[in-house]
Amino acid sequence: MADTIDFDPNLYRGTAQDYERFRAPYPQAMIDEVLDRAQASGEGRLMDLACGTGQIAFAVASRFAEVWAVDQEPDMIEAVRGKAQAAGTTHLRTIISTAESLHAPSEAFELVAIGNAFHRLRHETIAAKALRWLKRNRCIALLWANSPWAGQADWQRAMSAVIASWRTKLGVEDRVPAGWDQARRERPDVTVLRTAGFQPDHAARHPTDHEWTIDALTGFIYSTSALPRAIIGNHATEFERDLRRELGDITNDNTLHETIDFAYELARRPA
Repeated sequence: MADTIDFDPNLYRGTAQDYERFRAPYPQAMIDEVLDRAQASGEGRLMDLACGTGQIAFAVASRFAEVWAVDQEPDMIEAVRGKAQAAGTTHLRTIISTAESLHAPSEAFELVAIGNAFHRLRHETIAAKALRWLKRNRCIALLWANSPWAGQADWQRAMSAVIASWRTKLGVEDRVPAGWDQARRERPDVTVLRTAGFQPDHAARHPTDHEWTIDALTGFIYSTSALPRAIIGNHATEFERDLRRELGDITNDNTLHETIDFAYELARRPA
């Protein structure tokens, strides 16, 4: 996806509480694999870029002497600060900044990690900047997971239909740029990283079983750019009733199963 495709910078404004509560964590086995392959020394510095509420930062904090958690949304960073204080994590530095405007020292980081966000950043710019930020022979890690409505199970198709219907009803179909996913398929992340000067290192998937409740799926939707609470507004009760009706017709015990497709791409700055 070329840097000419721009995502609205306010897509995730006000989603921090739902993001923290309803996003499934990255599987620890995948986190450990990324850190081992990236050769985290325990003495280096990590950058968690577009960090959200710190799902990566806190998962890897014990393997770094310093952690930078960077996000443009003040409520995301406030959540990170609260969690750090509660956990007694003193080596985590929080920064409110867009990824593109962030100033960071050259060759100062052992790992740059981006979770579920590379596609909506000006990622050719970010790849070039990350190459400068990283020490030689160190890695950038892109981590992501599919959305729960992306599969072909009956409940996933029903959920997708409800979301699409409400996006049309509210006139917000264009919140995300049309064609961004096709552009990404035509120019994959690994191609962007290679063009910037990285050497592809490793990619892997970690499918993980997960049980959702209807309430948790509703909260997940509110944590996304598709239909956050700021867009739903005073229609929340009606929207939630529609979603519960459609999903309730499929499950008798309020439980819905998904195998979440967690994955990562690791690329290395040449020595």
